[in-house]
Amino acid sequence: MHRSPLRSDAGTTFRPEPAGAASLERTLSYRMHLVNKLADKSSAYAYAHELGLPVGQARCLAAIGRFEPLSVIDLAGRSNLDKGQASRAAQALAERGLVAKRPSDTDARGVVLSLTPRGRRLWSDVMNLVARRNAQIFGCLTATERKALGRMLDRLIEHTRG
Repeated sequence: MHRSPLRSDAGTTFRPEPAGAASLERTLSYRMHLVNKLADKSSAYAYAHELGLPVGQARCLAAIGRFEPLSVIDLAGRSNLDKGQASRAAQALAERGLVAKRPSDTDARGVVLSLTPRGRRLWSDVMNLVARRNAQIFGCLTATERKALGRMLDRLIEHTRG
């Protein structure tokens, strides 16, 4: 199978190693996925036990509070969920009285989401939990390492988005 080389931002060519040359558990994508899964698992537990929210609803509440007003499609992008997951989470949050839905001015079939006063209070709790979880996850790194990792992740995100 032919593998096309990837160009880096520095203009150098990256050629993937042949299959089996590097152990799977040492690849960047494997390790990033593992960190994500481990962090998600403990975060989901914290959201459920401390705030009574499933992780998808907590992510949506956080995104709506930060970027409101949002359409469901925008919410999906901001919360890193697919449209169906975002729609179900938004509906559940609305049924709990945490999110208000109003018809969109630009899309006859769409709705616009914003927090209710009760949702705003819970949003503050969610954001405090996010900050605490972030500190726990990255607490093993020095401030300099956290800044460097943040810059590298920003570059990887930008590069991957193309």
